[in-house]
Amino acid sequence: MGEQIRGAIHSVESFGSVDGPGTRFIIFLKGCHMRCRYCHNPDTWQLESKDWRTADELLDQAERYREYWGEDGGITVSGGDPLVQIDFVTELFEKAKARGINTCLDTSAQPFTREEPFFSAFQRLIRVTDTVLLDIKEIDEEKHKWLTGWTNRNILDCARYLSEQGVDMWIRHVLVPGITDSEEELRRTGAFIDTLKTVKRVEVLPYHTLGIFKYENLHIPYTLKDVEPPTAESVARARELLGA
Repeated sequence: MGEQIRGAIHSVESFGSVDGPGTRFIIFLKGCHMRCRYCHNPDTWQLESKDWRTADELLDQAERYREYWGEDGGITVSGGDPLVQIDFVTELFEKAKARGINTCLDTSAQPFTREEPFFSAFQRLIRVTDTVLLDIKEIDEEKHKWLTGWTNRNILDCARYLSEQGVDMWIRHVLVPGITDSEEELRRTGAFIDTLKTVKRVEVLPYHTLGIFKYENLHIPYTLKDVEPPTAESVARARELLGA
């Protein structure tokens, strides 16, 4: 047996109830290429950590809470974006499946490409992934670039690929007033979601400002200071337009 890969860990949560089916042990990894203007975890962007762990170390910790998972629960890997550490996540999920643990991947899919060597690595990961929580930040490509720093073409392609492969998906959309809440773009996003065959849930996540203090601590300018969280009515309207 070769030496296990070690993952750069940001934190773990023992009893997650919103990041995948059932009750879940959530592992937050370091590393993300996107710079979403509303990101509430800028402290996960850099691929550096004081906490590097192996898959077995994490799974041993997770299994202490297994009795609380029920039939649907398991582990979720979030971030950052877990695909930045795809080899580590694959090893973690392969070992999880060997232990009979349900696996969930929470990703924005920015690293996704059908080019090699990434695509083969992604195919291997998906074979041991039960559910993918996929963030669709913004349907318009130019607005997506402004919002995140990156195109969304490969992200939408990732959604199509997961649908083709029969992988269960939860689609998530952060509703930011004045930015990601226009009726036209919500309708376009909803129409795109309708083309996918394996979407089990659509979630509208209201924008919030709880992470602003992290920007201040990291001396990173926060560009959405004047944006207020959406009203309950606008969230309900977005849910309707997205088919949530």
